[in-house]
Amino acid sequence: MSLKIVSTKDAPAAIGPYAQAVRVGNLLFTSGQIPLLPSGELVQGGIEEQTRQVLRNLQAVLAAEGATLRDVVKTTVFLKDMNMFAAFNEVYASYFGEHTPARSTVEVARLPKDVLVEIELIAEIAVENGSY
Repeated sequence: MSLKIVSTKDAPAAIGPYAQAVRVGNLLFTSGQIPLLPSGELVQGGIEEQTRQVLRNLQAVLAAEGATLRDVVKTTVFLKDMNMFAAFNEVYASYFGEHTPARSTVEVARLPKDVLVEIELIAEIAVENGSY
């Protein structure tokens, strides 16, 4: 199988030597998204506002491959402070609803641009016409 680099202008451009996402067959692996607007401007505010922007960015990357959050099988969440978990989780749950992918959540010492949250995910993309 070959790798397909996924990129969309509807999410912030990569700020280093990496892709927004890579597709291998019917699996999509996103890079971690932080709360940047597609313009590159950092979203201010607390964990709720930052989580919403991260999830909007991930939705845009998924949409570039015809997928939605319902196609997500695993997320990895990096939080600046685990004391923010309840507030983060409330926003996260509002985006995923009844769909509950596997998830790991860890507290980290520092995130890029000193943001409060970063999320990466793996999704399964429907295979159309039997090809990848």
